[in-house]
Amino acid sequence: MNVSSSDVGHLISEIHSGIANITRVDILICPPFTSIQAAKNAIDKINNIFLGAQNFYPEKNGAYTGEVSAIMLRELGVSYVIIGHSERRMYFNEDDNFINRKVKCALGNSLIPVLCIGETIEQRRDSKEFDVIQSQLKHGLKDITIREAEKLIIAYEPVWAIGTGETATPKIAQEMHAFIRNLLKEMFNTKVANAIRILYGGSMKADNAEELLRENDIDGGLIGGASLKATSFCDIIKTANTLSA
Repeated sequence: MNVSSSDVGHLISEIHSGIANITRVDILICPPFTSIQAAKNAIDKINNIFLGAQNFYPEKNGAYTGEVSAIMLRELGVSYVIIGHSERRMYFNEDDNFINRKVKCALGNSLIPVLCIGETIEQRRDSKEFDVIQSQLKHGLKDITIREAEKLIIAYEPVWAIGTGETATPKIAQEMHAFIRNLLKEMFNTKVANAIRILYGGSMKADNAEELLRENDIDGGLIGGASLKATSFCDIIKTANTLSA
């Protein structure tokens, strides 16, 4: 819940200026609902910056006061949507069944889901992190076909490393990303699993992006606070671009 519609155009313009020579990295901007149109106007002529939303409600229409549908997002030019973010799970009680409805609805309306999964500090301390990730992934992607799975993006966000200043070490992050990749192979097939981008979403910043992105199964970042300043966001993008050479 940051960046007003009056500020988003300026932020995107700064980002665009800072990545003028970037060609090997896809960049996704997911502003609040009220800033989507301004963001769309700002990125219309930029080839490698795409537009996403932070949330939506999985019904076509109806008496759901305050909610926004996938169709409404598509009308605004949105192509991606974040689903199952830890804050949606924590503050708004979204469970795996509801998240699965969202994934299916997004795919059915030509939106690419960015499905977030991750464990809390209590779950990790109890050595339940792999069980939690397996359950969230399998329930969140229940009844998803192989063809649909090819369109997915997965974001691993260790909840204990978000907004706390803590970051999973590259070894811890890679271990979980590899675990997720192997689960996707079991659920779909090796080709699809290798094609699905798995992002790391636990306080990736300019000063730790390189060591994280060097890991084999970390394909990018789901950036929070570091995306609110063009300089720090561009530094992460530049690092990703260099490593993809």
